[in-house]
Parts: sequence; C-alpha cells; structure tokens
Amino acid sequence: MPAVLASYKSAIAEYILPSVTRPSRYIAGEWNSVGKDPETAEVRVALAFPDAYEIGMSHMGLKILYQILNARPEILAERAYAPWLDAEALFRRHGIPLCSHESSLPLGSFDILGFTLQYELSFATILNMLELAGIPLCASDRDIRHPLVVAGGPVAFAPEPLADFMDAFLIGDGEEATLELCGVVREWKREGGSREELLRAVKGIAGMYVPALHQPGEVVRKRTALKLDVVDYGQFPVPYMEIVHDRANIEVMRGCAQGCRFCQAGYIYRPIREHSAPRIRTLVDQALRGTGYEEVSLSSLSIADLSCLRDLVPPLMASLIPDKTSLSLPSLRVEALNRNPEIAAEIGKVRKTGFTIAPEAGSARLRKVINKEGFDEEQIFTAVRNAAGAGWESVKFYFMIGLPTEEQADLDELVRVAKESARIARRESPRGFGLTVSVGSFVPKPHTPFQWFAQ
Repeated sequence: MPAVLASYKSAIAEYILPSVTRPSRYIAGEWNSVGKDPETAEVRVALAFPDAYEIGMSHMGLKILYQILNARPEILAERAYAPWLDAEALFRRHGIPLCSHESSLPLGSFDILGFTLQYELSFATILNMLELAGIPLCASDRDIRHPLVVAGGPVAFAPEPLADFMDAFLIGDGEEATLELCGVVREWKREGGSREELLRAVKGIAGMYVPALHQPGEVVRKRTALKLDVVDYGQFPVPYMEIVHDRANIEVMRGCAQGCRFCQAGYIYRPIREHSAPRIRTLVDQALRGTGYEEVSLSSLSIADLSCLRDLVPPLMASLIPDKTSLSLPSLRVEALNRNPEIAAEIGKVRKTGFTIAPEAGSARLRKVINKEGFDEEQIFTAVRNAAGAGWESVKFYFMIGLPTEEQADLDELVRVAKESARIARRESPRGFGLTVSVGSFVPKPHTPFQWFAQ
C-alpha cells in the first residue's frame, strides 16, 4: 500500500469549491472532526458513505466507528462521501481522485476502505466511488497497492450482488470487529505478507465473509456486540450545513422484539440491548454540551419497548426545558402512545411539532398478516384524539402498500382510516391540525419471513 501520501486539498479548493452549488459538502474542519497526522498512523481507514454528505452525516453508525477508531492512537479514520453530480464532473475534468473529507487524501492511499450498506440503491454509487478513487472495481484485480475494500451494514446480510467487488463483508455489529480488522491489517503491514495472506487473516475474524476464500457449505455467523459500546455523543462532528437529521441522536436501544414480518432490522439486530435511564441522561447531556444542538432524538427501532422510558422522560425533560431543548422520539406504536399519554404531554412541553405513528396497514386482516395486530382502528383514532387534544400540531402515519396477500379492500381501508383520522383531528384540535400520510412500497428483505414474496 502507498507509503507516500499526497493531499489534494489545494486542488479541491481551487477547482471544486468555487464551482459547485453547495461547497459546504466538501469543506473539512467541522466542530469535533479529528485531525491526526496521516504519516504517523500505522493503520489508515476511510469510512465511506455512498450518498451525499448531508445524508451520510445523518448516519449514526459511521460516527460511532469514526470515534471508536480515532480513540486508538495507532489508527487514523477519516470520512468520505459521494460527490454530487456537479462536483463529480469537476473531479473527472481536473483529474482529481476521490479523496477523504478531512485530509483530502486519495481513497486509494488508505489501508482500509469501508463502505456502509444501508440500501440496495447505493450499489451503483459504490462502484462509481471506487472508479473515481482509481481503485479497480473487481476485487480480483486488486493487489497490495490497493486498500482492503470492506462493506458492512444491514444490506451486507445479502452480500452476493456486491461479492465480486468487495474484498470482505462484515456481517453484524461493527464496533469490535472493525478494531480487530485494523489489528490484522497492522500486523500484516509489519510482516509484509501477500494480499492472499491478508484475506486469510481477515477471514479468521468472527463475522467476516471473504468471497474469494469462501467454500460451499461454510456458514458465516453474524457478529453481535453484547452491549452498546460507550461513546461520547458530544464528540460527534457537527456539520457546517443543514443535514437530513440535524439534531443530536442518541442510540438508546439496539434490537427489537416485535417481529414485524417485513422488517429486516427487527431480525438482524437481535438481541435487545439498551442503556439505563441514568446512562441515557448522561449521554444526552454530553451530546448537547459538545455539539450545541437544540433538539435531541432518542434512537431505537421500537422506542416504546425501552424498559426505562416512563421513568426516563419526565426527569430528562426537566433538564431540557431550561435551555428550551426539544426531545423527539422515533415512530411510536399506536397502542404504546395510547398506553402512555403522559409521555406525549411531557415531550410537548418545549415544542409541539408532530408525532409519528406506524399502523403500516389499513385493515385489521392485513395487520395480522404482518404480525402487527396489537391495536385496532379505534385505537388509531384515539391516538389522533390524544395528540390533537394535547395541542400537538400534526401526526404522521406510515403505511405500506404491496404487502403479501394485500387486496383492494385493504387499500380501501387504508384510505378510509386516513380520512377518518383527518376528520377527528380537525374536530379535536382548537388550532388546526395536520395529518400526513406516508405510503411506502413493500420490498422483500432477506432474513425475514417475507423474504421470498414477490414485490
């Protein structure tokens, strides 16, 4: 792998920044970003998100790995994002390779290039980023001059579409395995082995799938972190520009026990691991003090299943109210919102914007099919009444269409439930009330009961 490092910072400043619509996507030095000397690092890792900066900066997993890796003095971790079309054209025109965000080092000069796979539509972007970086697309064409190209994230649980292009996949949680991978690369560099020797060593890490060395019948078991890694959310980089989720996000729980049959995350992130209420309050305080955000979100797949939620929210809100910091929660199950109306009242003490609930299907029959039958339509209407009566301004519904066994009658029920909810909201709210209905299409996901159903 390259020993001489050449930064393209001045070239990017001269040819890219003055000519793109949003130069803040490519400006480094954000608050809390890490500035290490690449020349002294024993292992250099580029954490790549195959989408625009404002989307990648909203992804918590990349930030967690960024902090964990940079906490080790021998490791340098820098970020990389997919350039927008205007910037990509300029990179190509001026012969500038795709570079890391912090030091503007070519991605090809790193020891490890790690992609996060959040959705299948990013596959083409990954190949485009490899080409822009001057890295051979096919893993079989790479040698010791090139980075080890690794992918992880939920889509890595179905790795074969990208198997020809990745040296390895990390299946499961990345906090521990990524550090082990860096240790393997560090030893390999010291000993000066071949690329095949490196791949064999990587294959020995639990949770790693190496396509080139995989034998028929071999089973790769997912990597599971037994507890949530302790990170300081106040040390996460703060962007110069507005991003998709422009707030402090705290992972309070990983895993879900609901078992919705379409939901991949509910199956691949088991078992449930969660923080205690005191720990969550500490993490929130660190995040707000270190970033300056005025909104904090408690992130989980099913926030209503957080065992300490009822004991957590009142004292947490008491600490947030003096600074007028608002608290937001992910989408709530209908029955959970009705069972805990005091939570809605508490988090609305600073800013009443909107609640998100996820019925997923309009009819009771179809909710039973997808294993989401803990409520009926009357409970949906009650949730809307409670939110409107408490002074909330809006409710957002998540529905899906195209679910297995769906019939026209199920779609008619969806429309009817939405219209009736809107009528109730207008009647109950003294100031006006907005109802947003978000309708997504069913996509069969691997490792779910619905994985073999047609879309």
